[in-house]
Amino acid sequence: MSMMKIKFTFQKRVRLAQGLWLLSWAAMFSGMVVFFMGVFLKTELLRRSEVMHNDDIHVVPNLLMVVGLASVGINLCAGRICQDSMDVARFARWKTFLTPFFIGSLLFTFMFLVAMALSYALQASLEESLKIGLKNGIRFYKDTDTPGRCFQKQTIDHLQIEFQCCGNNNFRDWFEVQWINNRYLDFTCKDVKDRVRSNVDGRYLMDGVPFSCCNPASPRPCIQEHILDNTAHHNYDYQTEELNLYSRGCRQALVSYYMGLMNTIGPGVLSVFMVQMSMLASLRYLQTAMIGVEVEDMEVETEGYILEKGLKETLEEAKETLKALLRLKGGQVVDETTEGDAEAGASE
Repeated sequence: MSMMKIKFTFQKRVRLAQGLWLLSWAAMFSGMVVFFMGVFLKTELLRRSEVMHNDDIHVVPNLLMVVGLASVGINLCAGRICQDSMDVARFARWKTFLTPFFIGSLLFTFMFLVAMALSYALQASLEESLKIGLKNGIRFYKDTDTPGRCFQKQTIDHLQIEFQCCGNNNFRDWFEVQWINNRYLDFTCKDVKDRVRSNVDGRYLMDGVPFSCCNPASPRPCIQEHILDNTAHHNYDYQTEELNLYSRGCRQALVSYYMGLMNTIGPGVLSVFMVQMSMLASLRYLQTAMIGVEVEDMEVETEGYILEKGLKETLEEAKETLKALLRLKGGQVVDETTEGDAEAGASE
């Protein structure tokens, strides 16, 4: 028994084709929106690539761009099919092509859901990538004269100012690395020599942070050095001076930013998926409704359906077809092997 069967008169088929033509254009523009959302997300990820350890998260924008472009192509074809459905002679050339086209379009459409699911599933990977990338970025902050790391300081400073954050987890991350280049340290100064000798691996470590960690909302001038020393500054208590430096770590800030983007993109992609599925359902009705139409009798009443048989029967039939294809392929491999052995025996 056909699934979701509807009877179509000539007038209903015409209205279906006209409505489908408009829907295909709406779906095409929706696909373009998804493509540009993927481009935007890709650009934002590339902007922060220096503080990311791996590119796993790039699979989301890449997939969005692919399915967006595929949607544009699918809907352009669907629009042409709608136009040709008004002429039985022209529509005949689409009959053998429509079923594989419909199946392929359905697979691409479900990729919208895959992209949306990945945008949430890869949050842990994004966080781990930023954790390692930011740790390395802070470690190489001082290497302004090292090829490949010259712009690391600029990148970190811009990042901390733009996202109002400091360090990887918090400002204390700067206490664990030497972030001042040796060329700007006076090694004849007793304080510098004592600090280098007392620290691990001869590094110049201190309880200080770069200027980009300073919070302009602080009522007092920014304190960058001796942050943990209350006696070094007048009327100062580092445990209560929360406004002096940004308290949020850059990893948390970036994860919130990117997940905010993906949370915005997700519902948009879901909306496009619904529009695309509506277009494919309408196209399926048009395809099946046109099966019984002949050139001699254009106004004949026909039936349209989503599936020719019930869902269970269709799945069983697809399963048997797949098994037959696999058996056929396996038989060909066996025949080729047997033929090869026979040729080898003949040559001997």
